[in-house]
Amino acid sequence: MACQALPGLEARPEMTDPEVRAAAVTVVGGGLGGCEAAWQLAEAGFSVRLLEMRPTTTTAAHRTGDLAELVCSNSFRSDNPENAVGLLKREMEVLGSLVMACARAAALPAGDALAVDRTRFAAAVTHRIAAHPRITVERCEVETIPAGPVILATGPLTSAALHRQLESLLGEGSLAFFDAIAPVVAADSLDTSRLYAASRYGKGGGDDYLNAPLEREEYLAFVAALRAADRLPLHAADREVPYFEGCLPIEVMAERGPDTLRFGPMKPVGLPDPRSGRVPYAVVQLRRDDLAASQWNLVGFQTRMTFEAQRRVFRLIPGLENARFVRFGTLHRNTFVCAPRHLDRFLRVRNHPALRLAGQLTGVEGYVESAAIGLLAGLFTACELAGGEAVPVPGWTAHGGLLRHLTERPPHRFQPANVAWGLMADPPLPLPGAKRKRRAAAAAFALAEIQRWRASLPLPPPPRLAAEGQERCEGDAT
Repeated sequence: MACQALPGLEARPEMTDPEVRAAAVTVVGGGLGGCEAAWQLAEAGFSVRLLEMRPTTTTAAHRTGDLAELVCSNSFRSDNPENAVGLLKREMEVLGSLVMACARAAALPAGDALAVDRTRFAAAVTHRIAAHPRITVERCEVETIPAGPVILATGPLTSAALHRQLESLLGEGSLAFFDAIAPVVAADSLDTSRLYAASRYGKGGGDDYLNAPLEREEYLAFVAALRAADRLPLHAADREVPYFEGCLPIEVMAERGPDTLRFGPMKPVGLPDPRSGRVPYAVVQLRRDDLAASQWNLVGFQTRMTFEAQRRVFRLIPGLENARFVRFGTLHRNTFVCAPRHLDRFLRVRNHPALRLAGQLTGVEGYVESAAIGLLAGLFTACELAGGEAVPVPGWTAHGGLLRHLTERPPHRFQPANVAWGLMADPPLPLPGAKRKRRAAAAAFALAEIQRWRASLPLPPPPRLAAEGQERCEGDAT
């Protein structure tokens, strides 16, 4: 199908704005990585065609036609800058990230994590992208890689036709893993008399989560039910595909031992029940899924159980006996490429340098990481089109650590990864001996370095989205 203009927008005539550079870039994929890449290019002065197949063609995980729709969770994880993903967020804000500005505007109470109202977040990103004078959004399924400068950010749910062409271009079968989605329940179906509000160790507002406490007998009965539950069957071709270790189905974790869940998503540490002062044997946490608190996500309870099994097993949780499921948990196959074999340090495909990959397709895992790689792909492409090339991102920054993972890891050991301190190079300065002080010093140095790196690029300075974007995105999402 030929690409169609985004409903509600007319195809734009040839732009005459003197700030618009002559070259145009095609970005394929309207997820977090693609939107961030398109935004960075447009803000650098280049016109962008952003091609997204939804809602014309949908996927097994998406439900709407919005850009940047969040499917697995509404959490962007820790917001502590001494945590690697918290540092990555701060670096993205230094670089003028649209995704981070709109995430801040749609933020929900979630302890020291950054969780968002997924509907408001996607609406804000969609509005900002569609309203940008240098971005044209077109809805179509792309079956062949377009000519010219292209950023492919189609994510782990790349369409079958484009998947086949990418395999042909790279000369090998793509890699894959299974990812799972947690269920969401309606607030008015919960028995709140059996739940208590608290954040682990009192972080954030101190009462940002709902907690379902389990005694030892209740916990063991729940684990037994998980292990015996019916699961959705896998196609024969998928039976050897591994799970992503960072997002295992809850029933797979239960198979690893009776106490696995108590040291994982059902960990009770730091969550005493205020009604008794006791720390429960195990806890199920529910995180707000929208600003109205009408829906709650079962934290860490991603699953591939059948829908009927989910109803039966999850209703064993205290307070969820009559839970109404707004969304059941599901499993989907994620595709990624072997980045160390195929991408250079500027995310170009080695045997097709006009093409860059971005987002989760490259082999990073997580919303923030996908957006960060899209941001870098946009900046790298803008530098080339401006007549130069970006200097390498310092390896002791969070962004540099992700690039080291994608381009320096031995290909035979490559698997998707979240950002982590272990991916980053040691900064070229002495650090304090105490872990907390060492992380704080390294984070401060990384932020200064990413700002210095951005200033070295032959591009206009980034917009002040960290300060101004929140107000603008809040207005967009209402």
